[in-house]
Amino acid sequence: MLARFFNPERIAVVGATPKEGKVGNILLNNLMVFRASAKDVSIYPVNPHYEEILGIRCYPSVLQIADRVDLAVVAVPAMSVPEVLEQCGKKGITNVVVISAGFKEVGRAGAILESELVRICETSRIQLIGPNSMGILNTHADLNATFGRAAPAKGAIAFLSQSGAFVLAVIDWARTAHVGFSKVVSLGNKAVLDECDFLEYLVMDDETEVITLYLEDVRDGRRFMEVVSQVTSTKPVVVLKSGKTDAGARAASSHTGSIAGSVEAFRTAFHQAGVIEANSIEDLFDFSLTLSRMRGIKGGVAIVTNSGGPGVMAADALDELGLELASFERGTLEQLRALQIANFYNPVDVRGDADSELFGAALGIVAGDAQVGAILAILSPTAFIDFVRAGDYVLEFSDRKPIIPVFMGGERVSETIERFRAYGIRNYFDPGRAVKALSAVKQYTASKERVRAPPPHFTVDRATVERLLKPVEGEVARMGMGLQGFKILDAYGISVPNYGAAKTAEEALEIADRIGYPVAMKILSPDIVHKTDIGCVKLGVGREQVAETFFEIIHRAERYTSARRIEGVLIQEMIEGGKEVIVGMKRDPHFGPLMMFGLGGIYVEVFKDVSFGIAPLSKDDALDMIRNVRAYRLLRGVRGERMSDINSLVDVILRFSQLSTEFPVILEADLNPIKAFEHGKGCCVLDFKMVLRE
Repeated sequence: MLARFFNPERIAVVGATPKEGKVGNILLNNLMVFRASAKDVSIYPVNPHYEEILGIRCYPSVLQIADRVDLAVVAVPAMSVPEVLEQCGKKGITNVVVISAGFKEVGRAGAILESELVRICETSRIQLIGPNSMGILNTHADLNATFGRAAPAKGAIAFLSQSGAFVLAVIDWARTAHVGFSKVVSLGNKAVLDECDFLEYLVMDDETEVITLYLEDVRDGRRFMEVVSQVTSTKPVVVLKSGKTDAGARAASSHTGSIAGSVEAFRTAFHQAGVIEANSIEDLFDFSLTLSRMRGIKGGVAIVTNSGGPGVMAADALDELGLELASFERGTLEQLRALQIANFYNPVDVRGDADSELFGAALGIVAGDAQVGAILAILSPTAFIDFVRAGDYVLEFSDRKPIIPVFMGGERVSETIERFRAYGIRNYFDPGRAVKALSAVKQYTASKERVRAPPPHFTVDRATVERLLKPVEGEVARMGMGLQGFKILDAYGISVPNYGAAKTAEEALEIADRIGYPVAMKILSPDIVHKTDIGCVKLGVGREQVAETFFEIIHRAERYTSARRIEGVLIQEMIEGGKEVIVGMKRDPHFGPLMMFGLGGIYVEVFKDVSFGIAPLSKDDALDMIRNVRAYRLLRGVRGERMSDINSLVDVILRFSQLSTEFPVILEADLNPIKAFEHGKGCCVLDFKMVLRE
């Protein structure tokens, strides 16, 4: 579907000009190089002010071109772009790159103009890249449809970017860093085509091994996750996401809303979809280049070095990033011991006075160990080391095991580094940076091996919930939900204590007698979300205290809100024991329900020991959320305590995930606290609050 963008035979340059330094002139010159290197390629300059440009016939519009046109590259003033697109539609040109700027990036008027482009594209079935795009590249076909003055070398990394300026900077850097690309796409404003469209194309592209993205936002988070999940099962996807702060975000009403921001949503989406997230430009290309030659690590990491210090640095970094040092087989240890080196365990230290042959011998022995998944070959520039010869060993044994060289030096190492580059091997000066790149490979390995089971579906009472959530006329949002909240949980099979609502002290006593003592008493009001903060929660209330506590709670609530907004007092069975946890949800504008799990109670926002998942969740997703909090050790049981009922917590998370998915009217919600009892004894939700949209 998108192949003609990268392998066109007939290209129209709309806005071509003979004036040097202009975008239309640079584009035309770049495409003339493509025409010279490819067979049967025709270029058609389009500009009503010229009859000829660079010795080629120029056309007043694309409609005057007699031949079929595979690709139109448009560089005209923004106000003229709709007319050009209309002409492309009439001509039957379905692939268009709009270089022109001046659309939604400049404000409301530009956004209106961009919406007109979208309308024309939908009517004429035009696939549009941009507007505000820098262009596209296919290095394997020598296609440079950009206004950059130079193209990068051929490689196996595809690069998609929302920022055109960043693309130009990366291309310029790549030429000096000897980094090659397969395809490069400047996505621009993503009015029609976005990263998902190109991910679907590139996963089938034989010239691409790794897909690298620079993203500022995603248009459709759900589609992004679905597409990337499919792509990462075949090829690694590395993403650098900018715009991570939540400055200006609305004040949240729930615990989850106050903790879960856009950063958490994107990171969670990336994790669930198998994306490798980079936090810097350095990471972006370190990860991509390493993944282009290493798709997985099966086994631990071995370190072979002639310097103890860098070896220890590497070992520390491995531990910090969750990678394991390989445990050598007995035969490996015996062979290494025979070399009479400083340390034959992992990390292997061949001594500072070792020559290249001794280093190579140790490297070869380690490369033959079945327990080793990858090797860090770390060399300091001692007088005894010949880096060229050491490089020979790295290249020789790379056929047995993935080896990342960390040849630490300057001029003495430069020749060997150039040889490594010719084989697609990246050398690192910093052992920690090399380990970080290895961790990206390990992360991708774990992602590929993960079984993506579908989310379960529970039989629930949706009709009851639909009735309870039916909007109240004139009400923008309701908080707390009172008794309705517990009825919603009941309808979805989530356990709650026995309860009742009292509007008088007499009713409170009657309900408490029925439930049994002691009881918990809480205010019921849509205006009071965090009831504990204003003293409207009383626990362990005995029979003789019920009436007095009722009036005290009402009095405190009236100081906070009007009497007409107080619905009564909730009388609840007092639940003792168990660990307190929280399950929450905040509806993210990009990805939908962002689920949260963590240590519960009143301290959740203080400790923020939480993890996230995007609904609908699978059982493995829910288990990951529980295991990824520090408090998981408490739930498993410490110092003789019995394990909490993890399976029951998983059930609550999954049922609440289904509720959040099936009812988009819920914007935020907290089940807090949830009492998690001993294994086999279930759990119970003590309080439930939510925020609904109109």
